Amino acid sequence: MNKKPSTLIELLDQIEKAADNGKDQVSLNEILDTVGRRSFGPLLLLAGLITIAPVIGDIPGVPSIMGIFVLLAAGQLLLRQQHFWLPRWLLEQSIHKNKILKGIEWMRKPARFLDRWLSIRLTIFIRGTAVYIIAVVCICIAAVMPAMEVIPFSANVAGAALTAFGLSLITKDGLVALIAFIFSAGTFGLVVYHFL
Repeated sequence: MNKKPSTLIELLDQIEKAADNGKDQVSLNEILDTVGRRSFGPLLLLAGLITIAPVIGDIPGVPSIMGIFVLLAAGQLLLRQQHFWLPRWLLEQSIHKNKILKGIEWMRKPARFLDRWLSIRLTIFIRGTAVYIIAVVCICIAAVMPAMEVIPFSANVAGAALTAFGLSLITKDGLVALIAFIFSAGTFGLVVYHFL
């Protein structure tokens, strides 16, 4: 059984391992088999990284698929499920191996920087009730992600929020959770501004 990632670099390494499957396409199911399906933090971080990566997140439909992914995972967290269930059609969604590897390569340098900066602090913002508040905010982000397909850069801001929430949960860094709430406000601000 694979070790649950505790840093951003570890998650990137696990995604890279999933991409090394000998095939041209890598499915979400194959990535989850490597990353794991029992912890909300890594799932959020995965969705955020896929959405924020310029090579992957700019593919039409990716923000909407990641929105559905987050909506299902966060909803099940609120229902206190121990294992996250996802429909087969979602698990079978795939991306070309080269795009995943390029996205990972692009993210490695900022990931190393972030991993050095992260530490256990302000844990009140990532424990107990706070986790459920994070889940509710993530559901709100996921609900507007399909609209972000037509709003430039908004999906990237949403991806940054999901990434920050995921990082805060796997590294127990409450300060990052607070930053994620700011990114979330920015996401909703962009959507509201665009449609007014």
